[in-house]
Amino acid sequence: MEFKTQAQQACYQKIAPWIREIFGEFARARDDRPVFGVVIGTSFTAIAVYPWGEDDSVITTRSYVVTKVELTPDLMRFLLEQNDRMRFGAFGIDSDGDIFFEHAIVGSTCDKNELQASAIAVAMTSDQYDEQITSRWGGQRACDR
Repeated sequence: MEFKTQAQQACYQKIAPWIREIFGEFARARDDRPVFGVVIGTSFTAIAVYPWGEDDSVITTRSYVVTKVELTPDLMRFLLEQNDRMRFGAFGIDSDGDIFFEHAIVGSTCDKNELQASAIAVAMTSDQYDEQITSRWGGQRACDR
C-alpha cells in the first residue's frame, strides 16, 4: 500500500490495532489503500485515512445510507434539517446521487475512544435513517444493494 505522506502512514499504523480491538472480525483492511471496512448493524462503514497537508492526517468515517433515490427538494430539506441536529457528522450526497453519512476527526490527536465514538455514531445514524428515508422518498437502503 502506498501512502502520500508520512503523517498519513503513521496515523494508519496507529489506528489499525484499535480497529481490530474495537471491531474484531467485523473489520477488514483494504490492501490497496488506507481504508478499513466495518460492518455494524445493517450498515457498512468505511474508515479512511487521508493526508492533511504534509504534517497531519484526517480520519473520515463514512456509511452509505440510501441509493437510487430521487433527490427532491423535500428530501434535501429533510437532510439539511437533520444535519442541524447531529452531534457527530452530517449527511451528504456523492456524485452518483447516493446519500451517505460522514464524520471526520484529526489523525494526530485522535485516540481510541474518539475513533470508536466516530465509527459507531456514523454506523448507527446510517442504520437509523435508511428505513426512514426509503419509506418516505423511496430508493434502496445501501445495505440492500
